[in-house]
Amino acid sequence: MVRTLLVRGLLLGLLAGLIAGGFAFAFGEPHVDSAIALEEAATPAHAAPAHEEAPEHGHGEEAVVSRPVQKAGLFLATGLYGLAVGGVFALVYAGLRGRVGPRSDGLLALAAAGTAFTAVILVPFLKYPANPPAVGDPGTINGRTLLYVVMVLVGLAATAIAVATARRVTAGPWARWVAAALAFLVPVVAAWALLPPIDEVPADFPATLLWEFRLASLGTQLVFWTAFGVLFGWVSDRAAHRTVPAPAATPNG
Repeated sequence: MVRTLLVRGLLLGLLAGLIAGGFAFAFGEPHVDSAIALEEAATPAHAAPAHEEAPEHGHGEEAVVSRPVQKAGLFLATGLYGLAVGGVFALVYAGLRGRVGPRSDGLLALAAAGTAFTAVILVPFLKYPANPPAVGDPGTINGRTLLYVVMVLVGLAATAIAVATARRVTAGPWARWVAAALAFLVPVVAAWALLPPIDEVPADFPATLLWEFRLASLGTQLVFWTAFGVLFGWVSDRAAHRTVPAPAATPNG
């Protein structure tokens, strides 16, 4: 059974990754192009002193991989991302099935995908949103990556605490949901308040471009998790219905 779920997760993760890649290509790449154009236009303003040799190439010429190749590689990246996430999701789903969450396979898949999106994507995004090219100091990339990973771990830990809390509350469904929500929000809000902010956006960077890029980045993840959750849930429901044994015929008499 685990092997079947793993294959299902890999294939559907790949498909959802390609769907998300299409969204990113249509709605994200134009903003990346705009940000790169701004970076190239700003290069002359930071020209080297007279005694230093001026750079010979702009952003596009310095890039090891050209923009057309990067855009084509976007689908490879999102496809591989979908494969990895789909495989991990399938293993976690196999552990949750019949133990936590809805009894329906389809509803469990949707609930698990929504929870994963909230914990792994939305929680860190609200604290450390994505930035387009030309935004961010290369010298701080390790620190920024570490802080982002910490927020991902906080989201996962908060989810585990919320699930454990919900299972302990027996006063009723409303009390269970409220307790789980509070158990989730307390560590998340504490991390948002205690972890240092990162604000490396130049003052002259267009606010509209920044906002649209971040929306496209979050939208790509939302499209992926929605597509993957719906596909995985639909296929799981169909598989569950096929394996349900038919009722035994009763003898006449």
